[in-house]
Amino acid sequence: MNETYDKIIDSPIADVQNIAPAGSGGDSIMAAEFLQRFVNETCWAHLDIAGTAWHEKGTDICPRGAVGFGVRLLNKLVEKYYEAND
Repeated sequence: MNETYDKIIDSPIADVQNIAPAGSGGDSIMAAEFLQRFVNETCWAHLDIAGTAWHEKGTDICPRGAVGFGVRLLNKLVEKYYEAND
């Protein structure tokens, strides 16, 4: 992770803030930095799904409604790198 972004989530009134300050950009990386503060040495992944969590009309490859963006990707990662090594 990036020390510059980590400093941006510091707060003068709390231990940490979980939102990017106006003008700092990078909301996705800010969310990841926020999580990093709490996971210590635990392996983790941040899937930024806010803009893709719901599909109004649906398509041939994406059903209408909640799409579960990133779930299959994360599942494949676990299958390939963790379950295969058991």
